[in-house]
Amino acid sequence: MSQGYKTVLADYAEDSFIEKKSEFISYVKRVESEDEAKEFIASIKKKHADATHNCYAYILKGTEIARFSDDGEPQGTAGMPILEVIKREGLVGVCVVVTRYFGGILLGAGGLVRSYAKGAKIGIDKAGTAEFCEHVTFDFAVSYSDYEKVLRDLDKQGVLNAGVDFGENVIFHLSCVEENYTRFCNYAADLTGGKCAPQLTGKTFAPKTT
Repeated sequence: MSQGYKTVLADYAEDSFIEKKSEFISYVKRVESEDEAKEFIASIKKKHADATHNCYAYILKGTEIARFSDDGEPQGTAGMPILEVIKREGLVGVCVVVTRYFGGILLGAGGLVRSYAKGAKIGIDKAGTAEFCEHVTFDFAVSYSDYEKVLRDLDKQGVLNAGVDFGENVIFHLSCVEENYTRFCNYAADLTGGKCAPQLTGKTFAPKTT
């Protein structure tokens, strides 16, 4: 099984605060590639084209790639503090952009470092963090009469629900760690009398389940 990693739980989050009349807006996104990180940064810069600064940092999972930018702030006062918060939290596969609207009062180098670090931290806290590990993905078709029961039992089985399709039957799109898949197969056999078995569809990374 591939090695797990820690990243933000929410795919996207934002938060903000005011420091001596300067507004700091934090944006956090889970990213899978450098192109995705760059696209996210570009989208925030476009959204806040009138901002004084759009500073950022990101670390990719499974690589040594880590980038940051002060975007016009004094060197070492913005991008690096954001990056250090990401590292301190032990996160990978995440991009953080902290936008600043200058309020007319200079913060000084120390004030900037603290503010950009705070911006990164509140955004990450808003997103939440989790250990991600490799999951098997699978579909499970059930009758409409069993839908509510299966929905209630997924947490107890240590299974995540990625979505449901309603057609002739109800089809759950599920994932879990490999050891829980065996347990779920036994559950499915008991529920349906062996008539319906889960169908493996692939693998992914998702929050660790118990």
